Amino acid sequence: MKVKTMLRINKSLTEEELLEGCRKGKSSAQRSLYDRLAPKMLGVCLRYIRDREEAEHVMIGGIVKVFEKLDQFKSEGSFEGWVRRIIVNDCLMYIRKNRNMSLQTEIENVSNSPNLSVMEDALDQADLLKMIGELPVGYRTVFNLYAIEGYSHAEIAKQLDISENTSKSQLSRARKWLQARLAELEQELENNITNGSTKH
Repeated sequence: MKVKTMLRINKSLTEEELLEGCRKGKSSAQRSLYDRLAPKMLGVCLRYIRDREEAEHVMIGGIVKVFEKLDQFKSEGSFEGWVRRIIVNDCLMYIRKNRNMSLQTEIENVSNSPNLSVMEDALDQADLLKMIGELPVGYRTVFNLYAIEGYSHAEIAKQLDISENTSKSQLSRARKWLQARLAELEQELENNITNGSTKH
């Protein structure tokens, strides 16, 4: 009976209680917090890093860093948001260290960026994230930071050591690439429907 009671207590621990347990070095609290964070943060890493094994390595290293820096979190704002910033920063460090981001410096007209609402209506989240994963690494990184993480172009420029105009250009190209890919998928769907009708 005592074991069952303890299990119930552990399952009902609030986030603050878990954090306090982690700060005190309690392995059970660290394990519980890791289990809460890992799936979502792996999803974040996979948006930046295509290779799942590499993404897992970055995610694990990022969560270790979270544990090391817990005292810096003052319970102001979202804990998950704070963790995401650490994870995203580690993803960017990985990209800078291991990949040529191929950030193009010439600037195109970026004032008429395509609207992606049609994509969001046509695709479910998993399909959209898969399509984002197909973007060239430079486009994908800027798109994720701006459209999903909510970074400003000034913040992206600072993070990636590029100009704000280059960030805007990369975002514009990413959107155009995604829109072109969506058009291809729509054409494929229409062809399949037409071919299916022809067979009947």
